[in-house]
Amino acid sequence: MNNYRKGLDEHCQIRFDFFCEVYADLLPQGIRERLDEKDGAVNQLDYLVSECERAGQKMYLFIDEYDHFTNAILADPESLHRYTNETHGEGYLRAFFNKVKAGTYSSIERCFITGVSPVTMDDLTSGFNIGTNYSLTPDFNQMMGFTEEEVREMLTYYSTNSPFKHTVDELIEIMKPWYDNYCFSQKSYGETTMYNSNMVLYFVKNYIMGGNVPEDMVEDNIRIDYEKLRMLIRKDKEFAHDASVIQTLVSQGFITGELKKGFPASGITNPDNFVSLLYYFGMLTISGTHEGKTKLTIPNLVVQEQLYTYLLNTYNDADLSFSSYEKSELASRLAYRGDWKAYFDYIADCLKTYVSQRDKQKGEFFVHGFTLAMTAQNRFYRPVSEQDTQAGYADIFLCPMLDIYSDMAHSYIVELKYAKYHDPETRVEELRQEAIAQANRYADTDTVKRAVGTTRLHKIVVVYKGMEMRVCEEV
Repeated sequence: MNNYRKGLDEHCQIRFDFFCEVYADLLPQGIRERLDEKDGAVNQLDYLVSECERAGQKMYLFIDEYDHFTNAILADPESLHRYTNETHGEGYLRAFFNKVKAGTYSSIERCFITGVSPVTMDDLTSGFNIGTNYSLTPDFNQMMGFTEEEVREMLTYYSTNSPFKHTVDELIEIMKPWYDNYCFSQKSYGETTMYNSNMVLYFVKNYIMGGNVPEDMVEDNIRIDYEKLRMLIRKDKEFAHDASVIQTLVSQGFITGELKKGFPASGITNPDNFVSLLYYFGMLTISGTHEGKTKLTIPNLVVQEQLYTYLLNTYNDADLSFSSYEKSELASRLAYRGDWKAYFDYIADCLKTYVSQRDKQKGEFFVHGFTLAMTAQNRFYRPVSEQDTQAGYADIFLCPMLDIYSDMAHSYIVELKYAKYHDPETRVEELRQEAIAQANRYADTDTVKRAVGTTRLHKIVVVYKGMEMRVCEEV
């Protein structure tokens, strides 16, 4: 916040000087020298617009990542008040956009603005209220990402000049749950879904170079990009509303809300706005409607991994921590030795240690969400939750990632049941019997039989009473 004006002025001067050089033959002589005499981005833009008009020239203005400034400021609550000053009244950022707006009546023929979040433009709305927002328009649903047809075309092309060990259909089956399922317009839901283009290119590049499916299905650069979300973590042991939204999403499998086209930075704490922000960050996708509201779900496994990590990081930010080494060791023993008891004991210990009073009130939602988040950290499995799939699925099916770890030996169905604190002890046994029946029924489905491959399938029944694990057994 202290040096953003300096940064804006310097960046704009570089771009304005470059513009003057490239179009020197179309602009008044000596324009660059006179431009450099002007002080600051606002005055320089005003001068450039006037000189283009005098020369009878029109320009296109492109502003990319217009919200980068806002996203950085939101990471620092102390700066929010000063941010408001800059985007309202006589603030410098507002003055800049006022000049852009004024310029559209003279030499700025078109202005095209792109970013990640819809925050700043709303703050600047009265200063810049001439734009049309296309973010949620059906015409642009397929603008970002690849359709499955395009992914198939790409794979078919490379399979003709590189040694492929899989058919195109097999590769699509591997990639689809990780990278597909984006929808960017309510009216386009059910027509076609979009693959994350960055992730597809990452996968294809690694497959061609290494001749195999990449061990890590998530590119590190994408992980860093999703760290933008961390600015929204409230350092509060009691979980602020945003973590509660994530918890609901993880436990319920979907969330409803109204997608906003814009909102002020000060309104980011509003739950509806937070849900919209998750959508714009690519963390949620449109999945139809539910009770008259837009239904939003986690689009794929790449995002699922990020959200589960986010949820666990909320604990870390509250001065709590997990042993990543211990988790990794337990995960390996689960996959290769069938040592499931130590794994679920560890999850139960963590849950008991880190639970807050507010989490206890959520009960079953919290226990299921926490367990799912912890198992999602296991690189050997793709956790499939009941809410993500059709009725009849197990609570959590740890689907073995045999395409990557072909020698792993064990897979798991986990039936997770929850009794309330005040339920009688007989309720625990009732739930145990229910869980056994469901685990046995699910183990016989074609989905599981096909997915477990060469691994030995374990059916694990877990029953919690309150925050205490009362049953953990194999059936």
